Amino acid sequence: MDGLVVDRAVDSSRPRDLPDGRRIVAEWWTVSEALTTPSQLTVATINVNGIRAAIRRGMPAWVAAARPDVVLLQELRAPDALVRELLAEVLGECHVVHVEAAAKGRAGVAIASRLPIRAHRPTLPVADGEEEFAGDVGRWVEADVELPDGRLVTVVSTYLYSGTADTPSMDWKYAHLDRVTARLEELHASAPGGRLVVGGDINIGHRELDIKNWRGNRKSAGFLPAERAYLERWYGACEDGGLGLVDVGRHLAGEVDGPYTWWSWRGQAFDNDSGWRIDVQITTPQGAAGLVGARVDRAASYAERFSDHAPFVATYAF
Repeated sequence: MDGLVVDRAVDSSRPRDLPDGRRIVAEWWTVSEALTTPSQLTVATINVNGIRAAIRRGMPAWVAAARPDVVLLQELRAPDALVRELLAEVLGECHVVHVEAAAKGRAGVAIASRLPIRAHRPTLPVADGEEEFAGDVGRWVEADVELPDGRLVTVVSTYLYSGTADTPSMDWKYAHLDRVTARLEELHASAPGGRLVVGGDINIGHRELDIKNWRGNRKSAGFLPAERAYLERWYGACEDGGLGLVDVGRHLAGEVDGPYTWWSWRGQAFDNDSGWRIDVQITTPQGAAGLVGARVDRAASYAERFSDHAPFVATYAF
């Protein structure tokens, strides 16, 4: 981001009030001299941990306050017809693509956009004549969103496996990560003008900065060296064999702990800010050059959370 200045501040002294009286305390980063282009796009990613439960707990108030143009949702855990009905109630008129998990009540990803969706792809690519592995269904969906000036932005909502160390679930996770990595490389190469945003719950902490209790999780799924190696490749420089993609949150926040996006419902994890930064947005270097700002919409208190994850919101000037 040559020529741009990133200001980082925690606006804890002035929490934002939501329409229902709840409050959020956001970790803010802004770019002082954002590039001026005709189209700005605000994208939010949120693992809702069950769309019905999230709505009961206050998600509509957050949507009304944040007013994102595009919402990338994970773990909806509901049938397609119900997801569309609920999102229409929460967001109003919007375009929705949703992929249910093969197993009832599990996973599920969606993209809801106030702007037109001109095309969508409900799975990662599979070879001709093959079907997607059942465990991968409901973990990846792409959409081409039309900006007001007619240009397209490719957005992706993804929910990667959590996995359990030393079990077959890690084999599924690594196989899925291989497919995701191959698709990220394709998308980076094909996105017109670098207009690409991949968001979701990746269930991997990239670095020690991304997990409060990293020492206690060195042998746990989500922080294993083999998992983290995938992220090293995603964010690594092209000349070093990486994909050259940009982790928006770390790019703007800098070398600081967190800011975390997931805290266990159990114990005092939220109150002690003992969390993980696993909800991310990934873009191209061109997308990063046009970043206007980003934030984590962390609830002001445990009681005001609508999910065990907090939304991560970023605005791009494409």
